[in-house]
Amino acid sequence: MKVAVVGATGLVGTRMLEVLAERKFPVTELIPVASEKSVGRTVPFNGRNWPVVSADDAIAARPALALFSAGAGVSKELAPRFAAVGCRVVDNSSCWRMDPTKKLVVPEINGDVLTPDDYIIANPNCSTIQMILPLPLLHKEFRIRRIVVSTYQSVTGTGYKAVAQLEAERAGKRWGEYPAVYPCPIDGNILPHIDSFLDNGYTKEEMKMVNETCKILRDDTIRVSATTVRVPVQGGHSESVNVEFEHPFDLADIRRLMAAVPGVVIQDDPARNVYPMPINAWGTDAVYVGRIRRDFSVENGINFWCVADNLRKGAATNAVQIAEYLLAKHWI
Repeated sequence: MKVAVVGATGLVGTRMLEVLAERKFPVTELIPVASEKSVGRTVPFNGRNWPVVSADDAIAARPALALFSAGAGVSKELAPRFAAVGCRVVDNSSCWRMDPTKKLVVPEINGDVLTPDDYIIANPNCSTIQMILPLPLLHKEFRIRRIVVSTYQSVTGTGYKAVAQLEAERAGKRWGEYPAVYPCPIDGNILPHIDSFLDNGYTKEEMKMVNETCKILRDDTIRVSATTVRVPVQGGHSESVNVEFEHPFDLADIRRLMAAVPGVVIQDDPARNVYPMPINAWGTDAVYVGRIRRDFSVENGINFWCVADNLRKGAATNAVQIAEYLLAKHWI
């Protein structure tokens, strides 16, 4: 199978290559795509080096599958061109997520929405994926009324340049002595600012979590309030999540239903200092959940803490899992 990875030299693109290899996806010919300045470079995959090509050359090769992680602008331009030659596109950008004609998929939750007619499929935001993965069975059983979430997102969510900024600051360089992608220093600091601010006072990142949650769970009545925050951690996002249900519950059932979702791992023994931390999630594909407890301030509420590797389950792994779903259906 010919497989293109658009944005192959970026942080998520390199993780996509790793995950494809680890999960033994049947790639017979890899087509790495990147910006014009990267054409001619090579990327390693499955024991050999593959030359980076232009988007035009990749489309001419007619791949069966293209995994995109090159930004919304690139996706808007190129995804339809790949789809036009019969290529299935799984796009990691925000471009198609809220398009009513495109499916937004976390395979463990709503892979069943996909059909043979879907040629451009959206991968959700990393923060949405890890928050929502423990929730589908809880929503089915108790009906989610409201979610309040605060995120603690690592710099890898911004890309290589953000990692370089953090490293420069940790090396002692002063503000202005190095290229910066954030409006303020990040080392020793916390920025309550991810993506651009909107007229309603929220950021685009926060509204992504609001809108994507309702679309994935197929329920527009769920109310979501998000505050997204950048922290000086190199890898792995963390989230504090408060969920209010319509119906009463037993806490043991909350744990059981969370643990029953594939990809969710419960780490919840605070008496022994066992709880999810990004340092342990880095390089893995699970969403780790802990600090599960009742919210005594509302009638039917819980709090929990969840952590995941934002470059893997939050991006690359979820995209490859969508591709695996398509493969199992014999659509690629």
